[in-house]
Amino acid sequence: MRRPIIVPNVGYPTPVMSVWYARTRERVFAGDRIVELLLGAATFDVPAPCTGYLVEKIALPPDRVAVGQIVGYIEEEPDD
Repeated sequence: MRRPIIVPNVGYPTPVMSVWYARTRERVFAGDRIVELLLGAATFDVPAPCTGYLVEKIALPPDRVAVGQIVGYIEEEPDD
């Protein structure tokens, strides 16, 4: 199942995508930082919503993003 990576409410209207910490098709783990957002002079790390493989990046640095915007997808691994 594909799970979206969504920009959380970070208290800043239009953060900028700064860094993807994973490459497409790379395995990621729930809670690991996956994206860094720039909020003016500060940064915010967005965690992976699940364990699986990063399958799609929709937004790329230095795109401006909005709260609630989907920036990528993870193909979730089934629970054993």
